[in-house]
Amino acid sequence: MSEQDGYNLRLYIAGQTPKSIAAIANLNRLCEKHLAGRYNIEVIDLMKDPALAQRDQIVAIPTLIRQLPEPLKRIIGDLSNAEKVLVGLDIRPT
Repeated sequence: MSEQDGYNLRLYIAGQTPKSIAAIANLNRLCEKHLAGRYNIEVIDLMKDPALAQRDQIVAIPTLIRQLPEPLKRIIGDLSNAEKVLVGLDIRPT
């Protein structure tokens, strides 16, 4: 899959905590700035479906997983360090 095909991102949170809310806002801002029109974000609240934490091997919250393009990448935290997130997702800053 080429970079032009887009990014499939999954963000795991646990309820509407300040960290979860910050992670969602930070991720949306980063994607709009660097991946406009080329991304899909799925937010999964583990308070509503805790079984997904075990299935997807989530050990800390919030966790961001880049499913596509492969290989799979994980970032843990509120995503406030934009540079770290871009490097972790292998996105070149625009």
